[in-house]
Amino acid sequence: MNFHQIAGAACRALTARKDGPSLFDICDPVLLAYDGGDRHLGKFYRTALGNPALRPLLRRAGLAELRDGSRLQSLQQALTQARDDSAPDWTAIGQPVASLLDTIELQHPKPPPMPAPARVPGLSEIEAVIRTCGAHLLRSYRSNGFIPTYAAFNLIGDADVGGRELLMALNGLNARGYKNSTLLFNLARVFIARSPARDLINPPWRGIAEPMWQPMQIRHRSAYYDAFFTEALLSFVETGLASSGETEASRRAIADMVDFCLVTSKEDVRALDGTPFSVITALAPLPHPRFSRFFSQIKQELGFGIYVPDCDTTACAFSAATQAGSTDPILAQPLLDFYAGYQVSAGVNEPKVTVPLNDNIDYEGGIATWIDNLAGERPYGNDLDPTLNLDVLEVSFRNLARWNVLETPQRLTTVQRIIGFQKRLAQTGAFADPRSHIYYLPELYCAYFGRCYAAFAALPPAAQRTIDPDGAFDFIRGKVLGYVENELIAAEMNVFDAALALIALGHLNAAPASFAPALHCIISQLGEGGRRGPFKAYEWNKMKTPIRILVGGPEVTSAFVLMGLALARRALMQQAGAS
Repeated sequence: MNFHQIAGAACRALTARKDGPSLFDICDPVLLAYDGGDRHLGKFYRTALGNPALRPLLRRAGLAELRDGSRLQSLQQALTQARDDSAPDWTAIGQPVASLLDTIELQHPKPPPMPAPARVPGLSEIEAVIRTCGAHLLRSYRSNGFIPTYAAFNLIGDADVGGRELLMALNGLNARGYKNSTLLFNLARVFIARSPARDLINPPWRGIAEPMWQPMQIRHRSAYYDAFFTEALLSFVETGLASSGETEASRRAIADMVDFCLVTSKEDVRALDGTPFSVITALAPLPHPRFSRFFSQIKQELGFGIYVPDCDTTACAFSAATQAGSTDPILAQPLLDFYAGYQVSAGVNEPKVTVPLNDNIDYEGGIATWIDNLAGERPYGNDLDPTLNLDVLEVSFRNLARWNVLETPQRLTTVQRIIGFQKRLAQTGAFADPRSHIYYLPELYCAYFGRCYAAFAALPPAAQRTIDPDGAFDFIRGKVLGYVENELIAAEMNVFDAALALIALGHLNAAPASFAPALHCIISQLGEGGRRGPFKAYEWNKMKTPIRILVGGPEVTSAFVLMGLALARRALMQQAGAS
């Protein structure tokens, strides 16, 4: 949005005619000041929703149906129960909010088709952008002492979370503070989506990955992000385009980030059978996350007081460390033995997934997300994400010999069941449905499948046949490649979409001519990031609860662009060498 669009949207929100009671008319009498009960609910309301920034925007956002006193009373009664009951009935509390939530209409982006460019850009153009992105990552590391990532709240919420999903979350999440924030955020969504404030909070954008234009962005550091920045810098060095100074700086940054992943972020837990394991926590204890000062003061009030390890961060950290040549003893642990305890068996342990927001897919064989810490805490309940399971496969392929996967029937079975889970997603086409994914876009799933496929293809042919005797990987490859070529790159893209497309196309050995749309998109948008970097910040991953929280940043975009362009460059050079 430009300045005039922002000003116009703000003016419409501030001067709209009020049609009924507002969010504040409902919540102020119950949550603004009270004695006893759950103190967090009121703190969250005052901090996240009743603050001086949102009040003017939503003051005139009223709902006509709440003129009915009984409906208004039912909402206030629900909030009172959430505030005062020692063991709240979250289904009853959530029902009046869920009914309102089902009145809003949100859709996933549907970019219009775009004609393919006439030619593939030249190598010199591609190499110039690779150097620019590599320099940006190293400059950011030098300035900050790490490469930051950012989180931003989009209060319009996620298109896949309606009333039904709200009730799932309220019952499946464990931490009361997280339930509180989910309840109130989703109540606020209704007033935002049905008022002129919607245009300001959720403006349209180009492509699929959402730009992170929101003014409040929370800087932080996590092993998950460091793992992918490690891969990006490894890719930069492997291109041979880094100067000698940049190569040395990259190696120092890689060593530091691997240490952050395996040492600083290590957490000891127990597998479900009691075996001790060291895993990687989603967020290391303070001061290591390097939160921006504002968020470090209010994160507890927003309901984010407890962090636990997760299967995805562990897999990605182990993978990046393996690629970097680390010999840390933690890597000798056969993670598949640990993951087996979090693997879903249909009809037996599906209750492992307590927040089944993507219950349109068959979970059998999939690995759940969150790991219980030693205290047994699981604040987010548990869910199951397809892309996470690709990361488990990828790290298993990279450590196939180290973990004796082929020689250990139980480990091989765990891998094959995950492959079966992925094959069913391809057979049904569910991998291309945003609803199937908890934390990622289908386009990112495609890129990560390419990454996983490359690790599989690097194995000896005999190992490939043992792991995948039915050819599931080739089948999935065909489905993913068809989606990328016929839908993703055939439509309007932004830079992040284009980077994901290149990663998928490059790893899946697509024809180099198919790279043209994504390459043109990236090269033509170079400089869009202004002073913050070569490109803007876009949605890398997200949370759907307690509200839509996007994670990304200019450095993230540079990392993905660099990796995508490096793969495209390699394919183009191989084509030129063969001709």
